[in-house]
Amino acid sequence: MASQLYAICFNATRPSDLARFWSGVLGWEPADGPDDGVAILPPGAAGFRIRFLPGQEPKTGQNRAHFDLTSASPEEQRQTVARALELGGKHIDVGQRPEEGHVVLADPDGNEFCVIEAGNEFLADTGFIGALACDGTREVGCFWSEALRWPLVWDQDQETAIQSPGGGTKITWGGPPVAPKTGPNRLYFELETPAGADWEAEVGRLVALGATRPDTGEDDGVRVLMLDPDGNEFRVRRPR
Repeated sequence: MASQLYAICFNATRPSDLARFWSGVLGWEPADGPDDGVAILPPGAAGFRIRFLPGQEPKTGQNRAHFDLTSASPEEQRQTVARALELGGKHIDVGQRPEEGHVVLADPDGNEFCVIEAGNEFLADTGFIGALACDGTREVGCFWSEALRWPLVWDQDQETAIQSPGGGTKITWGGPPVAPKTGPNRLYFELETPAGADWEAEVGRLVALGATRPDTGEDDGVRVLMLDPDGNEFRVRRPR
């Protein structure tokens, strides 16, 4: 059985503060549990949690991944932007054109995100977090489709997107050119191996699909570090 997407993780200079920001923007509740860092949970049983972990790596450029938040109306878009600004977000310029309808913001730790205008058909069947939009190749989109066993819902002109069979947030990759990686990603996936599954066999399956285990051998006894075909870090939790 394939691993499940357990969490989207943020390495943060102030995890608790960043958790409060995203909890306020999304309306998600803090999670109780033994994990390190801080987490917030989606309102329903489906979907992934968001975890905020201590990290002091300086931000040297745009993140390779960011959230796209959806809007049901122009008023809802304005409300989301206003709420984010009140909570400590700010407007930023990443080269967006004036005629584009989305609003580009950064959270208090400098992580980019977009508030998408109403009427976006591609994100119509998702949720408030419409997409985790990633900088990446077609190869990595196909890798994650196989790794999570989520179908490709978009595969055109080197751009790919996957979505859980149960719906919800899409994960997208914009195709080349992919900016060079300058250090550890601030945002990364954490997978969870189902209870009773053969953890070593699952890690072997991911390697066969194109993942690698870096020479650092990082393994805290709970999760192990791996890299996807584009060199992005992700971690695989051992069964609990």
